[in-house]
Amino acid sequence: MIFGGLQKSSLIDYPGKISCIIFMAGCNFHCPYCHNPELAGGQLPQPIPEEKFFNFLAGRKGLLDGVVITGGEPSLSPELAGICEKIKQMGYLIKLDTNGSQPLILKQLINNGLLDYVALDIKTDPAAYVPILAKKHTPADLLNTIKIIMESAPAYEFRTTCFKPLINESILKIILNIIDGAKLYVLQQLQFEKMLNQSLMNRKDLRYSFDQLYWFKKISEQFVQKCTVR
Repeated sequence: MIFGGLQKSSLIDYPGKISCIIFMAGCNFHCPYCHNPELAGGQLPQPIPEEKFFNFLAGRKGLLDGVVITGGEPSLSPELAGICEKIKQMGYLIKLDTNGSQPLILKQLINNGLLDYVALDIKTDPAAYVPILAKKHTPADLLNTIKIIMESAPAYEFRTTCFKPLINESILKIILNIIDGAKLYVLQQLQFEKMLNQSLMNRKDLRYSFDQLYWFKKISEQFVQKCTVR
């Protein structure tokens, strides 16, 4: 893993709190617009030993409130549960970012009280991940993860990066019917600073305008309790 610094909290239900981030390398997807291509490929540019990270957390009690675990895809790491246990024992909140491909692992983490917030990326119609986003993908895994989150996560958000042509109004409605009744859905603007597929970095035609995103937001509000554009 790699310790990535401090940020304003991404724990949406805990405004004003301060978090630090753990980046975990490796991913079973290859999303062309991924903004952490090194981590997705399994590289840790500046790895920090686990002991050093936990010493950091111990020295920041009262200053930090939570830890965001992201990647890559954290649920692929056999160390994830143990790391979460240590963090919780120190009294910190935990937010997990995930692509939803490992429902059993997520269910165990939630059932064991190790997560306070889950952020799940829904990238397109679950039936359309292969081959653009993944070599292997079982739509049922993502659907099961969504169900687990909606039924048992203490707090959560679903989010979609609006990347053409993986997202359009028809695909959006497929996603919304799957997450119907969800507490929070976030529509994210496509970012060009860094991408797994570098040939796309100047393709402005792949990005929706904020006016278009707010149209998607208006549609989404018919299905979910709250929708925001980020």
